[in-house]
Formats: sequence, C-alpha cells, structure tokens
Amino acid sequence: MTRLPSDRRHPVCFRLNGRPVHGEAEPRLLATDFLRQNIGATGVHVGCEHGVCGACTITVDGMLTRACLTLAVQIDGCDVRTIEGLAPSADRLGTLQSAFRRHHALQCGFCTAGILMSLDHFLRQRASPNGAEIRELLSGHLCRCTGYTPIVEAALEVAADIAAESTSDKGAATDA
Repeated sequence: MTRLPSDRRHPVCFRLNGRPVHGEAEPRLLATDFLRQNIGATGVHVGCEHGVCGACTITVDGMLTRACLTLAVQIDGCDVRTIEGLAPSADRLGTLQSAFRRHHALQCGFCTAGILMSLDHFLRQRASPNGAEIRELLSGHLCRCTGYTPIVEAALEVAADIAAESTSDKGAATDA
C-alpha cells in the first residue's frame, strides 16, 4: 500500500453515482466527511463513526461499504454509489424509496439512506428474498424509530415487483 505524506492533501478522483468527481483530501479524512463536506453528497449520514449503525452505508465498486471506516483516499479510482444515486432524477423517487414512503418505513430518516443502500444492493443479488433474509440484512443497521416491520414490508413489496418483472421479461423473450 502506498504511504501518503500526512502534511498535504492528495487528489481523489472517482465516479459518484455515474458521474466523474474529483477533490483533494488529507490521508486521514474519512470518506463520510469527504463525501458530505467536499463533494456535497449529504445523504451519506455520520452516525456512530465505528461502522456499527450503518447510516453511512454506500457502495464502492459494487461492494457495500461503511464510509465511516473508509478513508477518502481509498475511493480514488473507484465507482461510488450513494443514496443520491438511487433516484432516477432529482424530482423522482427510486423504487425502494417509493415503497418506503407507501409503507411508512421511515420516521426520523436518519438511518434510512444506509438501509436503502443495503437493500438496493441485496435485492440486485437476491431476487426473491423472504422476510427472515431481509431481517438478517437489517441486523447490520440500527433504527430507533420504526421497529423494522414497515421496512421489511417495503422490501418484500419491491422484491415481488422485481420477481414479477423478471418473469414477464422471460416470457417476452420466449415469445420472440
């Protein structure tokens, strides 16, 4: 691993939600602080700063990552996705976000970004999860408001929609 001098800032160039981004960071600056303060991705929340609560969850090169345990210089050259990347546009909610809204799966909203990032990643890999699997995923997040039941209901709804789309896409492909 390259040793970076601590007395200066270093370039950090990466893709954020599909767009090229660049900035400078001291070697000890956490990705949470860099993304929020330097880049303006304020949907990345700072909770426990120990990787326990999950509020800072993002994806880096397709892997779930706790931004509070990641140095900004470590995301140099990476593809980073934050909660801001889930919505198709600034004026429209993403599928999971809409389901959370319908099921009242958020209250204070502090943990929501991290939970949505984990669920989005999970549902891309696991097409038809059951409630127990979703609860297991959620065990890596702390939410003091909802009791998790509406979150599980929202996730199961989206999983069912994904499964239905997949089935209809397969049917269309065999018809052609």
